Amino acid sequence: MTVTITAFAHSPDRGRGLARDMRVRWALEEVGQPYDVHLVSFEEMKQPAYRKLQPFGQIPAYLDGDLVLFESGAILLHIAQHHAGLLPDDQDARARAIAWMFAALNTVEPPIVERSMAVLLDGEKSWYADRMPVLDDRVHARLRELSDRLGDAEWLDRAFSVGDLLMVTVLRRLGSSNMLQHYPALAAYVARGEARPAYQRAFADQLAVFKATHKAADQGRRS
Repeated sequence: MTVTITAFAHSPDRGRGLARDMRVRWALEEVGQPYDVHLVSFEEMKQPAYRKLQPFGQIPAYLDGDLVLFESGAILLHIAQHHAGLLPDDQDARARAIAWMFAALNTVEPPIVERSMAVLLDGEKSWYADRMPVLDDRVHARLRELSDRLGDAEWLDRAFSVGDLLMVTVLRRLGSSNMLQHYPALAAYVARGEARPAYQRAFADQLAVFKATHKAADQGRRS
């Protein structure tokens, strides 16, 4: 049975590959696992039927036979554990790769998301100008630490792993901020991830969804 994942029917990222289904698409492409995509509207995400798959009404959900998973990190770990190519064979190296997954989700991503949400939602608030330097400092602190650890290595722990996949998708959320320009090693690291053929295929598929839905919306407005 083919794996099915859910994704936005109308993604707020406008085809930039920032929605979290991109992580799962990329992982499935890396391991050569075919998959189907079920597009869900914001209204459908609120319905009880979808909440049975994803209790928080988010994307992605992952369906493989009787198995239903939510949370992109958990989905990636499942894929990596059941398909070759995203976790090293050496047990210690596997543990380190998983540790980098947790670092991406629990240490690096939270200040990045907090900053991006402030930019998106709070620009007109009276305290915005005072708060942004604090949020910027929090992000820069994590970027400095990560850049120092990466150094001149290609990947976080020798070979590319699911830890790198997740970290690259987290760092890509900074694209419009230009913050990565201050960290050439991290900018090059993200570029290496984006250059991987599996990433390119996943990005093209997600972008095609945006273009199709955007075109349909334009036609609807004109009719």
